[in-house]
Parts: sequence; structure tokens; C-alpha cells
Amino acid sequence: MPIYEFFCRKCQEPFTAFMSMKEHDERAPKCPRGHDAKEVEKRISSAHAVTTKKSLTY
Repeated sequence: MPIYEFFCRKCQEPFTAFMSMKEHDERAPKCPRGHDAKEVEKRISSAHAVTTKKSLTY
């Protein structure tokens, strides 16, 4: 299950959420401190992929 990063504008704190892709597409999570989902914005985060071939590092 993917890990998504969010930021609450009300309390100025980042948080992560474990959500399926379907859940992520359907709704934004509430802030863990109880603020409404309207106050939450998505953040861009890094991704990690495992492949069967050896990757080159640049």
C-alpha cells in the first residue's frame, strides 16, 4: 500500500497516510490532529521502485 505525504495548513504540520490508490483518488485524509480535510494539501514525495534488472546510478 502506498504511503502519501500531506501538510495541514491549519496546524502547519506534515503527516503521512497509508492509503490505497483508490482511496487517495476518492478523498483527502483528515489531519491527525482533527482538522478538516479542506485544510490538508498533498505533498510531492520521493518514490522507491524495485526492479529485476540492475539500475544505473547517475
